[in-house]
Amino acid sequence: MNSKIQSDIKELVEQQVISQESASKIEAYYQSKKVNTPNRLFTVFGVLGSLLVGLGIILILAHNWDDFSKATKTFFAFLPLVIGQIFVGFSILKHKSAVRKEASGTFLFFAVGSAISLISQIYNIPGNFSSFLLTWMLLCVPLIYLLRSHALAILHVVFMTYYAADLGYSFISNGQTPWFYLLLLALVLPHYGQLLKHKTNANITSIFNWLLPLSVTIVLGAFVDNMDAFGVLMYVVLFGLLYNIGKIPLFNDQKLRRNGYLVLGALGTMYMLILTSFDWLWEDIIRNTLAYNSQEFYISVVLFVITTGILVYSFSKKWVAAFNLSHYAFLIFTVIFFIGFDNKFIPLTLINLLILMIALITIKIGADKFHFGILNYGLLIIAVLIICRFFDTDMSFVIRGLLFVGFGLGFFLANYLMLKKQRENKGELKKQ
Repeated sequence: MNSKIQSDIKELVEQQVISQESASKIEAYYQSKKVNTPNRLFTVFGVLGSLLVGLGIILILAHNWDDFSKATKTFFAFLPLVIGQIFVGFSILKHKSAVRKEASGTFLFFAVGSAISLISQIYNIPGNFSSFLLTWMLLCVPLIYLLRSHALAILHVVFMTYYAADLGYSFISNGQTPWFYLLLLALVLPHYGQLLKHKTNANITSIFNWLLPLSVTIVLGAFVDNMDAFGVLMYVVLFGLLYNIGKIPLFNDQKLRRNGYLVLGALGTMYMLILTSFDWLWEDIIRNTLAYNSQEFYISVVLFVITTGILVYSFSKKWVAAFNLSHYAFLIFTVIFFIGFDNKFIPLTLINLLILMIALITIKIGADKFHFGILNYGLLIIAVLIICRFFDTDMSFVIRGLLFVGFGLGFFLANYLMLKKQRENKGELKKQ
């Protein structure tokens, strides 16, 4: 049992808040809860052990591979696969612990990949790396649900991201659009949905709260076919989608470190706005005519409709209480994007104003909530904006220096005033 819980129970008994009998029952409850909870460390070591065993077998076989006949090579190619299936079947039929299921599932996962690659090499079956990854992922998806394995789900997300990057980015492969990534993503979502429903605050759910939006952020660029200007709009709308998902109470009520949607959405939106506040980017956009009959445009439309739908639904549920421009940044940017092709100074002015307004509202939210992190994030946005304008304006060094000195003093003053107000509020509470 947690030592803090034990000390709290002891203090409650000493203060006669609860009886000794009640304290014993509470301790017994926590002890039984601890017994029924799988050992996370043991699960991790079980998965790592399976990985090391699988790699060790591959290395041993690789050392003597050239000396084997084709039949022997085929036998050894299928041997880990058969062993893995036996272990998995035994774990399911005998209702073994989650640790054994995770370990056996991980072993079988890599055994499948090993068998596919070895058979392809033995019999010279043509194919590329991305098709190998796709086949591997599709064959192993049922294991996630048969074993209810979190480790396999994580491996699925990691490898499907690598598949999409390998296929979609031209500097890695041949630059094809990885449409099957959407299928692979859809196949893992039911497992994630069960985690959100039954284990909302669990660490494993928090991992997926970061992995999935990070995967989508990495892969979205692979859907940009011809470096069209709509690629910029795609990412702004995507980050708006992530931000609005992160503001849904299911995620927003959790600690910030568990809410990857909100963090990635906020930081991504601000990054794209800062990036589009430079005139060189708008010069590139203006030079390229918008291709409305392109997949980038259609993807932008789909993302925009989904994001707007979530925002409207949040309003109907009254989840969006306070006015926060970050909710609508994707809407405002979309309007600016389409009016920015006649004169670059219009979008540049509006985007800089938008960044400044978001920063000021963020500072206000931080001050109202007495949250130093939010307050300093807003101040940091203004600092970054000033630094960016430092490089693309003709202001004298004296004015630039005065701006930095003034803003630095503002940083200290804002934190000092909020700290002072926080202490005053605590003093008033103690008097009451």
